[in-house]
This record gives sequence, structure tokens and C-alpha cells, in this order.
Amino acid sequence: MKITDILARGGPCISFEFFPPRTPDGEATLLRTIEALKPLGPGFVSVTRTGAKPREAPVELVMRIRALGIEAAAHVTCIEASREELAAHYDLIAARAIDNVVAIRGDRPSDPGFRPPADGFAYAADMIRFVRSRGHALCLIGGGHPEGHPECRDLRRNIEHLKMKVDAGLDAVITQLFYDNADYFTFVERARRAGVGVPLIPGIMPITNVPQIERITALSGNQIPAALRAALERVRDDEDAALAIGVEWATRQCAELLRAGAQGIHFYTLNKSPATRAIFENLRSEGLVGAAPAHLATSAPIR
Repeated sequence: MKITDILARGGPCISFEFFPPRTPDGEATLLRTIEALKPLGPGFVSVTRTGAKPREAPVELVMRIRALGIEAAAHVTCIEASREELAAHYDLIAARAIDNVVAIRGDRPSDPGFRPPADGFAYAADMIRFVRSRGHALCLIGGGHPEGHPECRDLRRNIEHLKMKVDAGLDAVITQLFYDNADYFTFVERARRAGVGVPLIPGIMPITNVPQIERITALSGNQIPAALRAALERVRDDEDAALAIGVEWATRQCAELLRAGAQGIHFYTLNKSPATRAIFENLRSEGLVGAAPAHLATSAPIR
């Protein structure tokens, strides 16, 4: 089922992002995580790609997740791929009857000598246009940047780039992580004024570890609000306390977003379940999300 059809059902759509693990032990842990999150009744999950895994890895994981009865989307990046490679990969996705793709440029490799393929695509909009020209009836999800893209902090130009991707054929957008909802609300307002009418799903990454989130935000350029940073600094060496602060902050973020009309929340899980499950239960206690569908409401321990 296409993600746009899931969103059209109404009610908050809660979704999760995973990545293919590097090791067999990591794969076993991820499957336990998915089983632990399944009772929450996710509308869908997305599977990103790490540089350590082949391009086909997200497709393989998507097939395993769909076999569990959960809709899933495979990430496809174009920064390192030739046109021929992308054509073959989208043909594979279509052959596997996968309906949903997160189509993004991807991070530029850190190798200073990196040069993208001459016949590839420098921007996601070009890849999206290419996919549409090949006639694949996919639901294409793109990325949005409430605080600006790491390579372009001009917020006006970021909206122009978003509009180009939507005009090329995007069906919905999932935003990069953010910790200040004002950034998301401003992003949505600017996008709507520019004529972007597709769903704009906020992406939330619960903080579970202080050094880890500092590394992530240093790479992405996302800001940690001063109040949150001060609270985390006080518990830097206490992971349980940091997790509690992260869950509380994300719960308040999600509650405000849903009350303001966000169609759902996309959680960047980092392949773990406890924080996301705790946030979900908090939101359910506030009446902002409902119980899982009966066919998904199986018991699973928090891991």
C-alpha cells in the first residue's frame, strides 16, 4: 500500500526508520526491535542505507519487514550511482512489488577525491524526474530540512529546492530531525506559501545518549536548544537520566506537533525501541495516538 493512501486514512500516522545492520548479531537485534515496535501499529517504516552495505540491502530488509505485516519504504540515494545503476535498482524495486521509496540525494562521501558519476544525478529532483519518466507507479517520499540543508543554510533557497522536488514528482516529505518545533512550523508555513501541497511529516530523533547526539548534530548542523543542551550537560555521564530527558523532550515535541495538525511523526530509531515506545505510551496516555490495530497488537518485551 502506498504511504499516501495510509496518510489519507486520517488520524496520526506513526512511522519508524531503520538501517541494515553490519553484522548478523545486529540483524537479530533489529528484528527484535521491529517486533517490539510492531504492537504500536506503525503506519509504515523506512529502511535507509549505510555505506557499509550494498544498494540492495534496504530492499532485502523491506521485504522481510513486509512479511511481518508492516508496510515499508526503501531508501534510494543517487549521489554515488550512475543512471544505469539507478534504472536497474528501481526496476528491482518494482519487480519486488514494493510501493514506496524514499528518494534522496544522500550524504556526500567524506573522501575529498570523490567525484559523482558523470552520467548520474547531482540532485534528488533530477533522480525523481528520471524515475517518473520511466513510468514506475511508486509513492516517492523526499527529504525536507526545517533548519536548512547542511550544504545550504539559506531557508528561502531550501524551500525553492523542496518545491523543485515536489514538482518533479514527490508525493510526500519527511523532514530531517529538529529539536525546536518553531523550525518545523516555519518550514511548513514557507512551504505552503510556495505552493507545496504534499504531506510534510516531522522527523523526530529521541535523544538517548549525549555524546552520540552531539556527533550526529555536528554532522547534520542541527541545533540543540539551549535549555535542552543544559539539561543534557548535567547528566552527561548518566545514560539513564539522559534517556529520560530525551523521552520527555520528544514527548512534548510530538504532542505539540500532533495538536497543531501534523499528519504523523516519523521516528529515527537508530535501530532501538525503548525511547520510541516510551514516547508512544506517553502520547497514548494523552489521547493523541490510539491503540494498535488488532492484527498488530501482539505482546513484545521492551529491549
